[in-house]
Amino acid sequence: MATPLILLRAAVLLTCAGLALSLLPCPPCGTHPVPYPLSTGPTCGDPWYKIRCDNNATLLFDSSNNTYPITSISPYDQRLVIALPPIDASTCVAADFPTNGLQLNRSAPFIITNTNTVLYLNCNDSILRSPLDCGPDSLCHVYINGTSGARACGAAACCSFRTGGSTTEYRLRLRPEGCRAYRSFVRLNPKLPADQWPQPSVELQWASPPEPPLAPLALG
Repeated sequence: MATPLILLRAAVLLTCAGLALSLLPCPPCGTHPVPYPLSTGPTCGDPWYKIRCDNNATLLFDSSNNTYPITSISPYDQRLVIALPPIDASTCVAADFPTNGLQLNRSAPFIITNTNTVLYLNCNDSILRSPLDCGPDSLCHVYINGTSGARACGAAACCSFRTGGSTTEYRLRLRPEGCRAYRSFVRLNPKLPADQWPQPSVELQWASPPEPPLAPLALG
């Protein structure tokens, strides 16, 4: 019969083995590396940092209300970039307008960084009373006038702003009484013409994972 000490040692070994397994990085998604702590499965990475690898070897980020393709990951900066869905060129309505735009799960370890220049388009006139830049020189007008697929957005108010602060940490909200479309550009150089701007995207940052628990001391 196994002694209590042997059983305790076995339990410790199993616990340590499970911890070591959970600290393993996930295998690549096609040609895309998945750095720790990001996790595409239950046996690798940290499940709190869940992303997905689909059947087409595309990395996906699930917000609280939508799914967005991941276009780049910077493990040293703890950042990833997600692509935004298109805007209907005839109505200036974003494809994720029915789900109220980008909404992050506040219990997840991701926030919107302060490196995004956001344009709110096709807005209700009430937005003109906001602290956003809604004037004639706003970058939203540069985008509308310089982008062929955005001409329909010129019929309504628009505004621009730089992310940062508690109001934009977790969401870029669309709603009927506000704005129906948005674009975001990571580290935008506003001096460039609109046809030289990067692809519409949003940069997110993840919090550092908690330190793993210390291994139990050897039992004598």
